[in-house]
Amino acid sequence: MSKRYLNGTEWAAMVVAGAEKLSQGAERVNALNVFPVPDGDTGTNMNLTMSAGVAELTNKPSEEVGKAAEVLSKGLLMGARGNSGVILSQLFRGFSRAVAGGRDLNVPLFANALQQGVDTAYKAVVKPVEGTILTVAREAARHGLLASRRTSDIVEWMGEVHAKSLETLARTQEMLPILKQVGVVDSGGQGLVYIYEGFLEYLRSGATSSSAYEPISAPAANPVSTVTPLQVARAATSVAANASAQAKITTESIAFPYDMEFFIQRFSISTPFPERAFRQTLERDGDSIILIEDDHIVKVHVHSRRPGDVLNAALTYGEITHIHILNMQEQHRDLLQPKAEEPTYNPPVSTSSKSSGPVAAVVKSSATAPVVDYSLPGVVNLPSVTASPESDPNPDAHEMAAYGVVVVSVGEGNAELFRSLGVDIVLSGGQSMNPSTEDLLGAITSLTAHHVYVLTNNPNIIMAAKQAAELADRPVTVLPTRTIPQGLAAMLAFQENDAETANTTRMTKASERVVTGQVTQAVRDTVMDGIEIKDGHYIGIKDKTIVVSAASMEDACRKLASDMLTSDSDMITVLTGDGADQEATDRLSDWLTQQYPDVEVEVHEGGQPLYPYLFAVER
Repeated sequence: MSKRYLNGTEWAAMVVAGAEKLSQGAERVNALNVFPVPDGDTGTNMNLTMSAGVAELTNKPSEEVGKAAEVLSKGLLMGARGNSGVILSQLFRGFSRAVAGGRDLNVPLFANALQQGVDTAYKAVVKPVEGTILTVAREAARHGLLASRRTSDIVEWMGEVHAKSLETLARTQEMLPILKQVGVVDSGGQGLVYIYEGFLEYLRSGATSSSAYEPISAPAANPVSTVTPLQVARAATSVAANASAQAKITTESIAFPYDMEFFIQRFSISTPFPERAFRQTLERDGDSIILIEDDHIVKVHVHSRRPGDVLNAALTYGEITHIHILNMQEQHRDLLQPKAEEPTYNPPVSTSSKSSGPVAAVVKSSATAPVVDYSLPGVVNLPSVTASPESDPNPDAHEMAAYGVVVVSVGEGNAELFRSLGVDIVLSGGQSMNPSTEDLLGAITSLTAHHVYVLTNNPNIIMAAKQAAELADRPVTVLPTRTIPQGLAAMLAFQENDAETANTTRMTKASERVVTGQVTQAVRDTVMDGIEIKDGHYIGIKDKTIVVSAASMEDACRKLASDMLTSDSDMITVLTGDGADQEATDRLSDWLTQQYPDVEVEVHEGGQPLYPYLFAVER
């Protein structure tokens, strides 16, 4: 069939068909991981992201393509999970901007919208890597622009776009050596190809591939396990060792001392916000600039020498709300000043008396810190709290804590370790179970704190966390910790009464000093990092590198620990997970003690899936 135009309803049906095709292929996408372990979750992340967008699209139908695309974009933005989900949300965010105000979609507009989506996604990624979903999207969009000159038939045009995406997907093996080594194509690129395939099937048949859309549900949380908390006394030793870090820089070296954050409620949205011009204005006397535009609201973050000039410039575009200004030089001087008593925290200046967000839980003790689990895509189930008669649902600034901490972790035992170190909210998530942007944002806004730290503890959660931070109504620092041991080290270095800059520096350095070891079971035969791996064998991973493959789990653990420990090592921490039995753990602990008598061995029950043992050694 031939078709030259799509209205909002038809375009939405096409999107649903793309989501269905992705849902059907999600497990295949998961299987296309470039690591020989069962931890691929790209398909799940992309599917849950699309599920959130389709849910919004279904609830708010429109005959106008522009309005329908805007609804989808907002749903995807809030439901984005993992790097692949965030990139997917940005592809459709740019698409939405390109078709804004349009009633129908034709080939030229469709082609331009795909290209604008690619441009938006590339801007969102700090260091784009070729051979990924970005490459597939870019090459398909480029071909779409060329094909739009040859045909006005959307069906024929989409066929060419889909064919180009397939061709590019096959070439991802040549772009990323790791893909060629393992013999797979890029998983995110495959997910996007499935979406385009669903688009094409709908356009050719006018119907979706199944009668009902049933996306994959988010995985359930792990069962509760008992755990012995870390010795919190170690935190004091770790902090003391790094107390002089800020003394290595001078107060005068802080060139832009005023840390500013505020919102602009725009006077009018009939014309685009001049982001580039405003950014250039801020760059004249500032750095660390972040501008996030969403409808009539613009979120601004900047470090400046002249906060008055910044606010005056912003006033030309609209009303300013939720102003927060911190003097970082003053904080630095206070930090260097010797104190006879415990330091106190000076909260940021705020011109707003409104609540900083919906308060779902007020946590006063780390022992009661909630674990936030999700059983449905895009839903954050925070524990209910019964307010006392004297409690205030909208606390004033002086009643708010200086800091709140949100971490992403997996395994109840690991959650208890984080609680013992003062974490307020533990989001259940990790490999194959990534919290969405909305999950993270919900956790952030539930805390009655001036500043929130988010520790990701998994590389696939970093982008979603940063996206949530940009949407938050308060300062948020995302520490891109990549493993649970790194997150624990960062929390050991955290000091409630210290300044944000000092805490961030100290926590980052502490996490970077940790060498992480992981033992898991291979699911295919392959050769990686020069090591031959057999299906069913146990492999030991030191940070990102496979260093050992062994037929038995105990052999893999011993060889990995030996590779991690050096003559300078004084402690190794072992976190047990699914598949680790007590007898094997006792034998491993005894072996470590005998082989390395000068090294202290700490063993804790973590409860993480996929990895029977996690190791941590400080560099």
